[in-house]
Amino acid sequence: MSKPGTNNPADPFKKALSEATRAMASDKDLQIAFSVDPPGLREETMRLPQVTRRMTRDEVMLARGTADAYALRLRFHDNATHRRYAPQGDIASELFEAMETARCEAVGARAMPGTAGNIDAKIAAEAARAGYADISDPARAPLAQAAGYMIRQLATGRDLPAGAENVLNLWRGFLESHAADTFENLDEVLEDQRAFAKFARQVITDLGYGEQLGEDPDDVPLDEDDDDQPDDSGEDEEEQDQPGGDAQDDSEQESTSQDSAPEQSADEDQLQAALESSDDGDMAEDAEIEQGEADEEPLPPPISEADPGYKVFETRFDEEIRAEELADPLELERLRSYLDQQLEPLKGAVARLANKLQRRLQAQQNRAWEFDLEEGTLDAGRLARVIANPLTPLSFKRERDTEFRDTIVTLLLDNSGSMRGRPISIAAISADVLARTLERCQVKVEILGFTTRAWKGGQSRENWLAEGRPSLPGRLNDLRHIIYKQADAPWRRARPNLGLMMKEGLLKENIDGEALEWAHRRMLGRPEARKVLMVISDGAPVDDSTLSVNPPNYLEKHLRDVIEMVERRRAVELVAIGIGHDVTRYYQRAVTITDVEQLAGAMTEQLASLFDNDPVLAGRRARFQSRN
Repeated sequence: MSKPGTNNPADPFKKALSEATRAMASDKDLQIAFSVDPPGLREETMRLPQVTRRMTRDEVMLARGTADAYALRLRFHDNATHRRYAPQGDIASELFEAMETARCEAVGARAMPGTAGNIDAKIAAEAARAGYADISDPARAPLAQAAGYMIRQLATGRDLPAGAENVLNLWRGFLESHAADTFENLDEVLEDQRAFAKFARQVITDLGYGEQLGEDPDDVPLDEDDDDQPDDSGEDEEEQDQPGGDAQDDSEQESTSQDSAPEQSADEDQLQAALESSDDGDMAEDAEIEQGEADEEPLPPPISEADPGYKVFETRFDEEIRAEELADPLELERLRSYLDQQLEPLKGAVARLANKLQRRLQAQQNRAWEFDLEEGTLDAGRLARVIANPLTPLSFKRERDTEFRDTIVTLLLDNSGSMRGRPISIAAISADVLARTLERCQVKVEILGFTTRAWKGGQSRENWLAEGRPSLPGRLNDLRHIIYKQADAPWRRARPNLGLMMKEGLLKENIDGEALEWAHRRMLGRPEARKVLMVISDGAPVDDSTLSVNPPNYLEKHLRDVIEMVERRRAVELVAIGIGHDVTRYYQRAVTITDVEQLAGAMTEQLASLFDNDPVLAGRRARFQSRN
């Protein structure tokens, strides 16, 4: 029997793609891996989508497009300039990042036209995965993506894939009506990242998000050092990947530049010369550059908004991942079937509760009546008065829409090992049925899960041990935040994903504070008027690796700080359900159940009570009841 991994027909393709990517990125030391995990670029490693032995056209094009996109990012993007001009607010940051990504890919497409088709394939795959082609409401389409697509189309003149084109068309009128004059200057700034960053900030201001930009970077007294920043793209990329001494990074940047030059093609030589023409005279100013970079050290935001003192030893091993990327479609279907079999006896009760919730929501949502009007539809219920007294005037009624605010509900599920068995099964099926029910009522639902990638620390702890066990390292494990259903994804597409909770080995430790802050950040970026976040957990945050080398209340304190921040800001309505665990000592609005069988009912009642307590709807119902 042949050894695993030998005679794989995809290996020559992977090797060729890896070499081409290193040449395009001008980084001969770049490590490239093909994995079922989400694509990413961290440190000196680029992770690309897996290419199976079948080597289907879609697999090949997606891998090539992803590789080209990351390589162009490495080549044409300077992290120091990006950090300097990056906005502070969430929406502005998303717009800024999307436009910068589009800029890098557009500059590459102009210089190396072969990359354009590959990146189109990547964009098409991402748009298909997100369901962009099915969106008809601009509020459901991401504005940041639309702005990036606009930059890409204006810069390259290429047609976008269908899903991406749909998102752009939904926002095109808004973008052109607010920022048309600014977009006219695109060609003048496209190849200069600093000029483009100013251009992007102007677009953000034109679109109405100027208050999220923060302080104007050009007003900060770092002008001399800032003048040198665009010349150090290679150095700064090294800094981001391997935090260390500036002098060492300077020497690595110089040697990398010299070593990689002979390997470039004629086109790439021309590109590199154009982009790095000012590098030759700047190496003598390393001391000034180091001082400028030292001044910028405080710029990175704290790990936690709720507690700036909260520490994390390593973040590079954390992951935010979609459920479908942790298992292949066949396995997800199998796990979903297993979940359905486990909970067949419970489905009837859950369905009845869901129908009750649906009736209560639709009663608020659909229509209300105005009575005793002089015109409208004849009110048959009041005809008896006319018959009893013919002199009584006829009574009419008229339907009117109620004010049902656009709403999103996020379900944040504890995926810790203590939930294994019946608790996680019931949590999964309850979330599934509630998502389906709320979708019928035009309420968007996002389903998230949180756990860790490993027991007892994973790679973060290994690095901590290798560095000599520094004291009080902070959180010491690798996070795994799972997206089971995105808010804009229809329930039918996300249904198999919930079966992933049945996967052996998925459920590990739980670090609730960071998960809650992650879910809260995601909700703040949503356009809905009302945001409801429901947390389902069966215990306090526990991670043996972290708690063994930090104060025993380290994770619990952070959770309390995050809850206090969310409840104080009031942008998101927070409610929690504890399974056999008293969560009322953490959350203002919470309920504790002693039997997991009560979970579906508790989730339904908590959501229904939140909608019943909507002051807008409650006031309107009271007025109608007083008239009757």
